[in-house]
Amino acid sequence: MSERIPRLEFEDLTPALQDVFRARVERLGYLGEFFKVMSHAPETMGGFYTITESLKEVLPDNVTEIVSLSLSSRLGNLYEQYQNEHLSRRLGFSDDWIREALAPNDGPDSVFTPGEKAVQAFAIAVMENKGQGVEDELDAVIDAIGPKQTVGVMWLIGRTVTHAMISNTLKLEPPVKSLFEDG
Repeated sequence: MSERIPRLEFEDLTPALQDVFRARVERLGYLGEFFKVMSHAPETMGGFYTITESLKEVLPDNVTEIVSLSLSSRLGNLYEQYQNEHLSRRLGFSDDWIREALAPNDGPDSVFTPGEKAVQAFAIAVMENKGQGVEDELDAVIDAIGPKQTVGVMWLIGRTVTHAMISNTLKLEPPVKSLFEDG
């Protein structure tokens, strides 16, 4: 990982960012590497965090975790993938559900609802096709979750891709292991 960008500790953050991150740091017991690096642009980091938090008001947990896991795994962002695996389990999702979020399952043993499948297909199509030629997937997700949540999914896709590009560029190491790693 690039060491040329100094890591900021919590006490080195601007007072405004300390206020924004305080509850998170107290809950997790650490300030994540992503936040330590990207807080060199405090207003932008605050805005990114605001997008992340505001989406919790728009999207139910299952939709958020499907998008986050489906895209972070495809983009090789293990930093976010592993954290979201753990979060998904804390939210009560089964390991089979988490595995399906990581890799679509169209078989008879699928645990996703049709609406969850529509969200996953849309998110993956938008990312893989750069948002082009996804009209059928867009219509399916609007039918499944409605316009407001569909817009939230689009914001979450952009947020997840942005996080992956930054994390991959910096080669950030995941702060936790995958749920599915041996040992």
